[in-house]
Amino acid sequence: MKKLHLQQWGLLCTLLLLLPCGVGAQALKPMKTGELQLALKKLRVLGSVLYIAAHPDDENTRLIAYLAKHKHYETAYLSLTRGDGGQNLIGSEQGYLLGVIRTQELLAARRIDGGKQFFSTANDFGFSRNPRETLLLWDSTRVLADMVWTIRKFRPDVLITRFPTDGSGGHGHHTSSALLAEDAFRAAADPKMFPEQLKYVSVWQPKRLLWNKWRGVNDTAKIDESLFLPMDVGTYNPLLGESYYDIAMDSRSQHKSQGFGAAKERGTRMEYVQHIMGDRAQNDLFDGINTTWTRIKGGEKIGKLIDQAIARFNPENPSAVVPLLLQVYRSLNKWKPANDDERYWINVKKEEVKEVIRECAGLWFEIVAEDYSAVAGDSVSTITTVLNRSNLPFKWRIYDVEFAQGFERSNGGKASKDILLVNNVPQIIKNKYRLSEKLAISQPYWLIKPLNKGMYQVDDWQLVGLPETPPEHTVLFGVELDGVQLTYRIPMMYKWTHRVDGEQYRPFEIVPPVTANIKDKVYVFSDRNPKEISLLLKAGRNNASGRVSLVLPQGWRSKPAFIDFALAMKEEEKTVNFQLFPPDGGSTAEISVMINGEPAHGLEEINYPHIPIQMLYPMATAKIVKLDIQTKGKLIGYYDGAGDEIPASLRQIGYQVVNLTDDNFDNMNLSQFDAIITGVRAYNARPRIKFHSPKLLDYVEQGGTLIVQYNVSFGLGTQQIGPYPFRISRERVTLEDAPITFVSPNHPLLNSPNKITQDDFKDWVQERGLYFADRWDDKYETVISCADPGSDQLKGGLLFAKYGKGAFIYTGYAFFRQLPAGVSGAYRLFTNLISYGK
Repeated sequence: MKKLHLQQWGLLCTLLLLLPCGVGAQALKPMKTGELQLALKKLRVLGSVLYIAAHPDDENTRLIAYLAKHKHYETAYLSLTRGDGGQNLIGSEQGYLLGVIRTQELLAARRIDGGKQFFSTANDFGFSRNPRETLLLWDSTRVLADMVWTIRKFRPDVLITRFPTDGSGGHGHHTSSALLAEDAFRAAADPKMFPEQLKYVSVWQPKRLLWNKWRGVNDTAKIDESLFLPMDVGTYNPLLGESYYDIAMDSRSQHKSQGFGAAKERGTRMEYVQHIMGDRAQNDLFDGINTTWTRIKGGEKIGKLIDQAIARFNPENPSAVVPLLLQVYRSLNKWKPANDDERYWINVKKEEVKEVIRECAGLWFEIVAEDYSAVAGDSVSTITTVLNRSNLPFKWRIYDVEFAQGFERSNGGKASKDILLVNNVPQIIKNKYRLSEKLAISQPYWLIKPLNKGMYQVDDWQLVGLPETPPEHTVLFGVELDGVQLTYRIPMMYKWTHRVDGEQYRPFEIVPPVTANIKDKVYVFSDRNPKEISLLLKAGRNNASGRVSLVLPQGWRSKPAFIDFALAMKEEEKTVNFQLFPPDGGSTAEISVMINGEPAHGLEEINYPHIPIQMLYPMATAKIVKLDIQTKGKLIGYYDGAGDEIPASLRQIGYQVVNLTDDNFDNMNLSQFDAIITGVRAYNARPRIKFHSPKLLDYVEQGGTLIVQYNVSFGLGTQQIGPYPFRISRERVTLEDAPITFVSPNHPLLNSPNKITQDDFKDWVQERGLYFADRWDDKYETVISCADPGSDQLKGGLLFAKYGKGAFIYTGYAFFRQLPAGVSGAYRLFTNLISYGK
């Protein structure tokens, strides 16, 4: 049995921190010649930069690309959150699922711009007006500890913040990231601060902290260069055939869920940083910081060897410099560091040299599983490939499988080899392993424990900061040349050929024996009639069988009480149905699923072409709501926006919903609908909206009710949203429990068919609303208002106007969050909007 011990696990986490971003979960990707030359040049630079901000997409990819690929510094971005609280322009995922998408988008961005990626355990709970509000919800001490941990582990010479501390960043999370960066700058060097970390890392003091001044694309204001250090990030790199600005825009365009596709600009492009703390730089970001090999006592000879390798590099025969690089690696392997700084840089450069040797020699290592998943305790067959694509006489000496919690080799096979690797002749081993029954289901490490409102719960310091869970199923490949042994840790992957996209990889995963997906996340009961609860069972192995049942709160009952099932083949699916009967009175609760007496997991697949496939296995639960609600009308037209779940929510309370698309809109008889609703950001996301808007307003004039949910003020497809002018602002109410004022308490929207009271604004989630109107024609009526503490009342979150025979409603209130979350009062109010005039 082979077990990955705690010490090895910690080493793996450290190596992942040092390696290029995303290496831990990706198949090897050979460098192009220009990239390899840059990797050689990077070997002679011993300097590091940590860029700090709050969210995915906050980072300045221009500066990261310039620092990583031009200056060759170790460059990383610390995003305090994973972007869970934002909007999604490519799908319907929200919350932690969106956080997983944005995590992978950041990794995709870093693979382009050359940076590394870190996170804290702070949760993006949505927009915040100021740092006071932010730090009430975040555990500020823990976030600071996470930042200090990252600084102590990455040991940056320079810290750069994206936002200033004066609040002009426009978001409480933004300002908080800058304020906490100042605290972390000091605390990382103080052994009294977070001493529990010193079991793994040592204290570290960065040389300086600076602020990266924000400049828009069209900002031509002159910069006082006596206050700022300038850098031309538009510099062209002939080895890459691109400028750093070009690279940065490709990186920026990976934030697809944000809709942040970016255009390239050729020519000079300046960035500016301003001193905040530490030693002031006069002429260069790294003034006073030794970034050469003389940083290590006696390191001059290492630097000279690397310079020789750079000078002798031949792109048509890159393996010719491997003997020089082996001398570098041999020296580093024997080096006795004098202090923690030397120890850090020796470890960093050892890993870099090892990777450059692999690239120059064309070494290829791979272990591929027969399937992308297995259940703990089952067997997995693998094919291992080792290939040397040079004439160098490498010997394959080590082949050591390391599966978390151990394994059994079920068909023999040797754990070590001593094979001469002949140029371009692959060595292939087939094996079969029985996995330990103790293996945990594969999950993002930050989602294993329940989420607190402002923080993820992560106890293991070795995981904190990592962008994703380190691969638990790896192989050590050891090769030897000229008496130097090089060991590479490669994750086990699954590989397949897509008929369109060709060769594809994804991580190997441990899955539940059977997953149970509840069809809907929320079930809303408006009367005593039962609803059908459908469970989609999916087998994680062959011959999966057992009994499934629902765990119900008091007063609820299901029919039948349980269902027996049998699934013969892996990935076979079967739908089972229960009738769920609600109690007499109102009730809000949760149901869960049991399979064979154990709590069941669901299955969430995130599959977009710009990021690797992500599989999550949350507990199989759903919210159930019995509410007191009356509805009028029956048929709803829903003009899709940027992706939300309101149509499914409306079907829960008996509405028939027809999705209006570009394909069917022109020929659709709109008069049949009792109301038409436009999805969130429909006027931003649907290019044909400018042609459809007149028809929508004509529908209103003829007697229909049109409900327009929030849009952002920039990028509107048309200014003709309502029958009369109004202006969408950036105003919002961030606190979900902000007090509501009834501006027009007798208005039909508050009285028919449901009497709306203050109780209907309890238990809202994340926020009240966003992108309220701030100016409107006198023909609009305001119905309710609200405000965050210390802010002015905002009346533009719900505008109503009669037009012809019908009614137009604009709402910035966050129904797109409330209805899928089963907030009963939001259902009652939204139903009143739909029911107007019926």
